Amino acid sequence: MAERILGIDVGGSSIKSALVDVDNGKLLAAPYSVPTPKPATPPQLLDVFGDVVQHFAPVDAIGLAMPSVVQHGVTRTAANIDAGWLGFPIERELHERTRQPVKVLNDADAAGLAEMRWGSGRDTNGLVIMLTFGTGIGSAIFIDGRLVPNTEFGHLEMLGRDAELHASARVRTAEKLDWPQWAERVNLYLAKMHALFWPDVFILGGAVSENYALFAPHLRSQAEVRPALFAGHAGIVGAALAAQLAR
Repeated sequence: MAERILGIDVGGSSIKSALVDVDNGKLLAAPYSVPTPKPATPPQLLDVFGDVVQHFAPVDAIGLAMPSVVQHGVTRTAANIDAGWLGFPIERELHERTRQPVKVLNDADAAGLAEMRWGSGRDTNGLVIMLTFGTGIGSAIFIDGRLVPNTEFGHLEMLGRDAELHASARVRTAEKLDWPQWAERVNLYLAKMHALFWPDVFILGGAVSENYALFAPHLRSQAEVRPALFAGHAGIVGAALAAQLAR
C-alpha cells in the first residue's frame, strides 16, 4: 500500500492541503482548502492543522510549508503572519499533536523543491531562482539542483521599501493594477535580483502564475523566465516531498 504523505501550505488567505504521490508529484485528490484564521496565532493554526490531518486520516507523514524562515523545525520570522510564530517549535508541536513524522519548511522553498523535481526547473543546472507572488514575495535559490534554504528576497529594498510591498500579487489586487502595470513592477524586481545573483533561470510561481499568459508578454529579464508548472499547488507538493525526503 502506498504511503499517505500529506502536504499543507499556509497562505495569507487560505490553508491548502492534499495527499501527494511523492513518486510523481501528482495530487491524489482535489486540494482541501480552509480559510486562514485571523489572527493566525500558533494555537489557532495548530487546531486547523489537526483538523486537516483528521480530514485525510490515516496519514503516514506530514509536510508543512510556512510563510517563515524555518530552522531546525522552529519558525524564526513572521513578516506576514502573527508575531507569536517568532521562535515557535512548530515541528515538535505538530508532531506531538498528530503523532506522525513532520517536516516543516519555508513555503517558497517547498514550492521550489516541487518545481525542481517535477516542474519547470526539472533537469536544470546552474543557478535557478524560484519566486512566488502572493500576499508577499517568496524566494528559493537552487545551485545545480541543490536548495540554499530560507532566503527572504521579498524584503529586498526597492523604491525605498520592501519589494513585496511594491510587486506582490496582493499589491496588484489592492492597487487595481492591470497586468502590464504589474509586470513593470515585476521587471524592476527581476532586474534587481539579476544584478545581485546573475541567475540562469527565474521560475515565477504562486497562484498568479495561473494567469502567466496575460502578463508574460510584458516581462523583461536578462535571465530566462519560466512559469511554475504547479502554480498554486507547488507548496503542497513540495511540502509532501520534503516530508518524504526527511523520513
